[in-house]
Amino acid sequence: MHTDRERCVRAVRSKDARFDGWFFTAVLTTRIYCRPSCPVVPPKPENMTFYPSAAACQQAGFRACKRCRPDTSPGSPEWNQRADLVARAMRLIADGVVDRDGVPGLAARLGYSTRQVERQLLAELGAGPLALARAQRAQTARLLIETTPLPMAEIAFAAGFSSIRTFNDTVREVFALSPSELRARLPKTRNPATTPGTLTLRLPFRAPLNPDNLFGHLAATAVPGVEEWRDGAYRRTLRLPYGHGIASLTPRPDHIACRLTLSDLRDLPVAISRCRRMLDLDADPVAIDEQLRADPLLAPLVDKAPGRRVPRTVDEPEFAVRAVLGQQVSTAAARTHAARLVTAHGEAVDDPEGGLTHLFPAPEALAAVDPETLAMPRSRRTTFTTLVTELASGTIHLGPESDWPETRARLLALPGFGPWTTDVIAMRALGDPDAFLPTDLGIRRAAQELGLPSTPAALTARAATWRPWRAYAVQYLWATDSHPINFLPV
Repeated sequence: MHTDRERCVRAVRSKDARFDGWFFTAVLTTRIYCRPSCPVVPPKPENMTFYPSAAACQQAGFRACKRCRPDTSPGSPEWNQRADLVARAMRLIADGVVDRDGVPGLAARLGYSTRQVERQLLAELGAGPLALARAQRAQTARLLIETTPLPMAEIAFAAGFSSIRTFNDTVREVFALSPSELRARLPKTRNPATTPGTLTLRLPFRAPLNPDNLFGHLAATAVPGVEEWRDGAYRRTLRLPYGHGIASLTPRPDHIACRLTLSDLRDLPVAISRCRRMLDLDADPVAIDEQLRADPLLAPLVDKAPGRRVPRTVDEPEFAVRAVLGQQVSTAAARTHAARLVTAHGEAVDDPEGGLTHLFPAPEALAAVDPETLAMPRSRRTTFTTLVTELASGTIHLGPESDWPETRARLLALPGFGPWTTDVIAMRALGDPDAFLPTDLGIRRAAQELGLPSTPAALTARAATWRPWRAYAVQYLWATDSHPINFLPV
């Protein structure tokens, strides 16, 4: 969008928050970059230039605005609605791969050469993978500075910087303030989190956001010991690169309140990225609803409760296993199967608030399970053991970088994997916004009630006009039922 100058200028003049994260406005006279909704008086159009990323602004010598804090804007929805090289690379960078494995590790995960990855990122985003990862480190550093009492040296390494000097130079360059000056700007009455490893922050999103099906689905399908709904918050354990964590997520009118308890603070950016992805917070609900509303049979559903998101996951292999456990059984039965696996094979964790006890078992642990101990039909045991063996060996890899068509084909080749299982994994684990479930019982009931075609082939043909947002159409269709997944728990 940053190349459409006229459209960008209109968005800046109207202070339209829907475009936050789509592009950034750099002001040539002040050398400051802002989000489109910045509350200050807009500069003259001739003094504006536009960039596709905060990293590109920083590379061009601009520093972040102290008023609108562009580093805290929602991410671009482009990276969650595409499966090309750039989008997959951005999802991996958000997941901390560059900080852990460097650019060669990023390229290896994508299956391309380092040079090709750098070239494509530069062409579309104006910054290479190192610059993009650096911008993320700066954002993480600012968050730790403002929300914890940690010493600056600890913050530097927790944010992923290799030295304190690099940390100081980067923060000063990006924010035009030293780390100690950033902390000094905080209100004197503010009390940062004092519990070791615990941080409280706000996760922004583009309005509107309907929390009913989002949190309702996560709570209704929660696996005991791994997930729970407590005091208006969805809580779950997280398996992270350097340790484990617990996330508590509470819907608010203008943000998601997030409390993270981490065993290693280096996992902070990854934990935030995975929580945002699970809640689909970088979606563009206005564009999605506008297209779905064009269908006269869907329009009343969209108008009644706009802004539905697709409930996703923080752990793709975990969701794939749970999808198999949920084949042809009720939600309650699927939870029971999963809870047994967690108790027997999950890794125990300590929850300061109680309630959560384990991480969901890793594929390697599940691959060692004796199939005869699984209380399920023999054919589903075969499906289960084949899947976890493929995941544990790396033959099938489910992650932010997954190529959606290729992964679909690999899953469909497994015994017991039909279109429903494959597409529900594509929708909720891989994040494909166009995944569709025409054979799902809830979808077929909704189609019959609304007067849509009820056979899978005819419904798929009718749903062509909903593309590329069919996964969101699924949420609206599911919402016609009285199932608990559609309601925010009380």
